[in-house]
Amino acid sequence: MEQLYKREAYLEKIRPFYDLPDVIKVLTGVRRCGKSCIMEMIREELVGKGVPDRNLLYIHLDRRPYKGIRTPDKLEEAIDKGFSDASGLKYLFIDEIQNVKNFEEVVNAYREEGDYSIFVTGSNGYLLSGQLVTKLTGRYLEFEIHTLSFKEYEEMKAQYGKPIDPNLDTEFASYVIEGGFPLTVRIDEGEAKRAYVKGVIEEIYEKDIKKNKKIRQRALFDTIQTYIVNNFGATTSLKALCGRLESALGRKVRKETVYNYLQILQDAKIVLKCRRFDLKSKRSLNGEEKYYLSDLSFYFASNVDNRINYGPVLENIVYRYARMMGYEASVGRIGNLEVDFILRDQRQDYAYVQVAQTIMAGPVNEKGVPLTEEREYRPLESIKDNYPKYLLTMDHLLQKRNGIKHENIVAFLKEEKAFE
Repeated sequence: MEQLYKREAYLEKIRPFYDLPDVIKVLTGVRRCGKSCIMEMIREELVGKGVPDRNLLYIHLDRRPYKGIRTPDKLEEAIDKGFSDASGLKYLFIDEIQNVKNFEEVVNAYREEGDYSIFVTGSNGYLLSGQLVTKLTGRYLEFEIHTLSFKEYEEMKAQYGKPIDPNLDTEFASYVIEGGFPLTVRIDEGEAKRAYVKGVIEEIYEKDIKKNKKIRQRALFDTIQTYIVNNFGATTSLKALCGRLESALGRKVRKETVYNYLQILQDAKIVLKCRRFDLKSKRSLNGEEKYYLSDLSFYFASNVDNRINYGPVLENIVYRYARMMGYEASVGRIGNLEVDFILRDQRQDYAYVQVAQTIMAGPVNEKGVPLTEEREYRPLESIKDNYPKYLLTMDHLLQKRNGIKHENIVAFLKEEKAFE
């Protein structure tokens, strides 16, 4: 069996809970991001620790011989059969658990027995909604899995013997266009990579959207999806979006329908919503969200133009990276100024991040300072607390100014640095 690429960033977060039966470990993320492989890595680590095979059961509900299981009774029957010879702590892995209606009753019943460490995956937000939240509150931990980071992308290419460009910026541009779905790393031809990503999009619609939500206006849904994908990183208000849709379709559209379709895109993990936060009032600002893509290949696979608009692209990558590193992220407003991201870690410590392609280009002011430099530094300098402040750019000549950390974004991502 071919060795899997080990995604240590996620495994180190989950390891402390391997042997804890009181908490159900829930892995969520967009389809094909690598959740199943991470579960297999956990299983391999447990085998390495000496856990016998009879105490390990992996049920993948999209594959034989389990793909026909759709009811709680059938799932329970498969679990009991799989552990018929087991004793002591048992490790139960269930992949694509949302395929079973009312699965919450089953996993909670086994959790209550106290000798099952349970791991489950799901490809969409329906997994953590409704009944699961009410029945399992305080009894599960969610681990959000993303497609490959830039560091993982390079490491995986190296493991599978794929060429890596010695010019780091060129390699980064390839990562931007190809995206981070693990399988695309192993596909050599560009058009084949695009075809694979298009297939993922269609699979998401068929398995995670169509079967779970009633979309009565497919044309409207497709238009909304295309608009959000093509305008990722832009400020989006529901009122303005409805106006654009009415102009494009030549008819009225209901705000409630548009809102619901945006929520479906989030539930399917195609897009990630980033709210705005006002630093003066300390309140979230509704109706001025930004939407980022769970993987940039969703954009490049849908457009024949491979030119990179680095403004939204770099924002998208930093937002996903911050989420991967465990930060909560929001767009910050300070009066009339805006900071790209306010990050908060699990210790409730903050960091502020500005993202730009460069601060070296463009016209200069009367002091000879590039106006882009002034524009990017000003919001950070207006924040008066002592939390760390970062300016991430593609520049190789780095500034020192008022304690703000100016970093090359590609090197920052490759080294997988924290915002501290």
